[in-house]
Amino acid sequence: MTNELGDIGFGYRPRAAYACDPAKSRGRLFDEVESPTRTPFQRDRDRIIHSTAFRRLKHKTQVFVAHEGDHYRTRLTHSIEVAQIARALARALRGDEDLAEAVALVHDFGHTPFGHTGEDALNEKMVAWGGFDHNAQSLRVVTRLESRYAEFDGLNLTWETLEGLVKHNGPLTDASGKGLKGPVPQAIRDYSELHDLELDRFAGIEAQCAAIADDIAYNTHDIDDGLRSGFLTLGMLEKVSLPGSILEGVRQRYPALDDVRTGHELMRRQITMMVEDVIVSTTANLARIKPDSADAVRAAGETMVTFSAEMAAFEKELKAFLYKHLYRHSEVMRVRNEAEQIVNDLFEVYFADPRAMPDGWREGLDRADDRIKARSVADFLAGMTDTYALKEHRRLFDHTPELS
Repeated sequence: MTNELGDIGFGYRPRAAYACDPAKSRGRLFDEVESPTRTPFQRDRDRIIHSTAFRRLKHKTQVFVAHEGDHYRTRLTHSIEVAQIARALARALRGDEDLAEAVALVHDFGHTPFGHTGEDALNEKMVAWGGFDHNAQSLRVVTRLESRYAEFDGLNLTWETLEGLVKHNGPLTDASGKGLKGPVPQAIRDYSELHDLELDRFAGIEAQCAAIADDIAYNTHDIDDGLRSGFLTLGMLEKVSLPGSILEGVRQRYPALDDVRTGHELMRRQITMMVEDVIVSTTANLARIKPDSADAVRAAGETMVTFSAEMAAFEKELKAFLYKHLYRHSEVMRVRNEAEQIVNDLFEVYFADPRAMPDGWREGLDRADDRIKARSVADFLAGMTDTYALKEHRRLFDHTPELS
């Protein structure tokens, strides 16, 4: 296919020279005999899907608390949507689709119940012990907390998948090791000492596909959930450049189309526009930089998978609109405040008396120092679904907000 999108891949051609090659993977922290039927990255993807943490995403909040409606996104459906877009981008750019999918599916493992509200609350509680960061927690989940294998803790994923998980949004340190956005979470530093993730370099092209796929997915699907909730309207979206221009085209072609189908038409066209823009922009970046290996991508000194300048401006405007009218909507904020109280209450109870936690979590904590005890409580709390957190709060307290 050769048109304005350039010479893109459809999955039946060899990977590009700059792609991550599973046959040349840097391996796993614990050596294993590799599968004769799956590449290392396919095996990572399968381990992620079969993990307990992946199933828990089913009942973790994206924007709206999971039980508010069956049709709202959860962390699980969001992750699947990100993976679909990441695969499409990796295919077009002739990267490794399986690695892009693995990074997309694992990227939200560290999120707490109740979305960013839970993360903010837990970070406040953990400030004396290094804070709480969902990316670092994702790494803890897949390297320590999952208990599925006889010979090691975690999932023992490949270096490339872990690199993508930690650095999909860019390097964490400069060349001297100083954090680019404040101190690097201890969990990431500790693991990197064992299995150097090269925190001062960019991630491979596949992880970059997953990162921008995340932006495309939530910028589009949060509109869908916002319309469903009634907090957003098509009339409001008409005033935002990207969705407004798309709505104008939809209405010109389908003047009698009902609002529900108009909203869905907006969604699919916006995803298509953003994906195609990334392909065009990234193809130009690759032609300019000419990386001849995956390591050349990491050493390029810039993100390769990007929006065009025009689309980046549209995306920034859209994010600001969603922040103001959806994420900060008074009803969303009311639920957020109540969810924050639930996380605070649970942390205080478990920290004061670890015996309030189930077997498997409380052992030895009565003799542990506060740092170890706090991190164990954070691990337990972060792994909770919305529904389990509510259940625990009802068990421990006389009154629990309904969050609806």
